[in-house]
Amino acid sequence: MMLDEHFWYFDSVLTPRFCENVIKFGLQQKEQLARTGGYGERKLNKKEILNLKQKRNSDVVFLNEEWIYREIHPYINRANEQAGWNFKWEHSESIQFTKYKLNQYYDWHQDTWPKPYNHPGRRDHGMIRKLSVTCQLTDGSEYKGGELEFDFRNYDPQMRDETKHLRKATEILPRGSVIVFPSFLWHRVKPVTKGVRYSLVLWNVGYPYK
Repeated sequence: MMLDEHFWYFDSVLTPRFCENVIKFGLQQKEQLARTGGYGERKLNKKEILNLKQKRNSDVVFLNEEWIYREIHPYINRANEQAGWNFKWEHSESIQFTKYKLNQYYDWHQDTWPKPYNHPGRRDHGMIRKLSVTCQLTDGSEYKGGELEFDFRNYDPQMRDETKHLRKATEILPRGSVIVFPSFLWHRVKPVTKGVRYSLVLWNVGYPYK
């Protein structure tokens, strides 16, 4: 799919109080090791955990608080319209509160799956992730590393040059900033080298494109 706009951002729109409340609330919940899609919810053995951490190493909490959805949803709708995507989406999945500590990261990935969800009886059955959202809860001055990067991959493979094709999303660095992007875009979070980065991630699903 060709895009005029690969992501849409809003600078420092979430208030410091909101960011502080989310961090405080998230830290009060029981965290878990973040997983990628292939591992499901089963208990992992040591080898599986080691393999997982080659791809992703961060700690997460899943939230379903209405006051958080209410704050973020208007920016999803505005970005979807203003960027010209106009994707039809139905609802949001659980909110992921993410903590990236020293040396933690998430390597290159897409947020979508190869096929729609096969969850008979569940709300998301037959749907795919269409719009992803990252909300910055920690100001970029409070940590080092942890950069959100995109690889738009709209070039011939033999022309790949990371100095030209990687895009650091510096727009996300101010506290309270929000970035919305199509869930099929390749992106990563580089290792944190100092401090802690707190963020929210939200996936918004709908029926497959027609």
